[in-house]
Amino acid sequence: MNPRELAADLVARDHKSVWHPYAPPEANPLYPVESASGVHLHLTDGRVLVDGMSSWWSAIHGYRHPAIEAALHDQLSRLPHVMFGGLTHEPAVRLCERLIALTPAGLDRVFLCDSGSIAVEVAIKVAFQYWLSKGRPERNRLLTVRGGYHGDTFATMAVCDPVNGMHDFFQGVLPDHFFAERPSCRFDEPFEERHIADLEAKLQQHGDQIAGVILEPVVQGAGGMWFYAPEYLRRLRALCDEHDVLLIFDEIATGFGRTGEMFGADHAGVSPDILSLGKSLTGGTLTLAATLMSERVSSTIAKGEPGALMHGPTYMANPLACAAAHASLDLLETTPWRDRVKTLEAGLRKGLEPCRELENVSDVRVLGAIGVVELKEPVDMSLVQPAFVEHGVWVRPFGRLVYLMPPFVTEAEQLDQLTNAVCAVVRG
Repeated sequence: MNPRELAADLVARDHKSVWHPYAPPEANPLYPVESASGVHLHLTDGRVLVDGMSSWWSAIHGYRHPAIEAALHDQLSRLPHVMFGGLTHEPAVRLCERLIALTPAGLDRVFLCDSGSIAVEVAIKVAFQYWLSKGRPERNRLLTVRGGYHGDTFATMAVCDPVNGMHDFFQGVLPDHFFAERPSCRFDEPFEERHIADLEAKLQQHGDQIAGVILEPVVQGAGGMWFYAPEYLRRLRALCDEHDVLLIFDEIATGFGRTGEMFGADHAGVSPDILSLGKSLTGGTLTLAATLMSERVSSTIAKGEPGALMHGPTYMANPLACAAAHASLDLLETTPWRDRVKTLEAGLRKGLEPCRELENVSDVRVLGAIGVVELKEPVDMSLVQPAFVEHGVWVRPFGRLVYLMPPFVTEAEQLDQLTNAVCAVVRG
């Protein structure tokens, strides 16, 4: 079979047995990938696409980086996996040490898990178990803001936006939590007390029921790609302290440089009590995530019943994934990623600005290596996705958002191709 026939055959086989994310049983359109390198996806039919998604924001160094692959080969020859119950290994211990040193101050215990959703699930469980250990079982609800997205597992769905989120279909099935207005202060606008008044009111009214406040710092990701003022986080930290409520940051999407700082919390100089990491932790090579917590949280759980954190994924602390994470962190330490993100930010601002004048566009916003064009109406994926492929790029919009999160190693010419394609497809 020629390349086009091979691609068609793979799609046909896929339609018989595979179920893809956020899609009906027979996903359409569907594009088979043969290989990937740098910022390019090589399709089975012979076409080559510039990737503007970083594989759902994780492949920050591009695909098949030789340093990460070398680390995987080395680890594979010694220890590809071992259970983490009762056993330990150097890649995991050293990774926990590095994450403690890298993340905001005060987080000194790390639980390694296997996906971003699970890292947030663990964070929620930690918050609940903290209060159970303190003899306060009534503090079993969470407070968050509208417009958030925290994952696809049961506990995480319950703190995603309950009306406009991806999981509103499950209302009535999920646990009931408290939702405040999302931060309305844009990233580059002054913060005012009115921006957090609704959240403060809910803390005052329901604080004795609330285990923790959970939100994505500075950038709300899949819930709306909204960027808000860092001062909001500083005020939130003070409110959580005042009401004796745990503060949980979900940095699955914002961690490891995407916003221009290593972590979203760094924009505000704020430390949470619990922090979840994932996605680009391994440079998009293998699945790995982590939940960090303060000594106050971990020691309280240790002193309570049953004295252990009651969670244990089979593949937690997988040595291969830990090796990939070390290689990715090494690259962040030795390459000018901040300069690259600043260059991408400038290119995204320039390249997406023409969309602002289009009749069907309601907003254009850029922060770090994130560029967003918000439309007035939801996109028609059956039309938009093929149009992007025809322009030689991989861009995966959702709802009313057409956005770019390219790898940090994307060159100017490749970024121009991405932004030109967005402008052309949005223009119609």
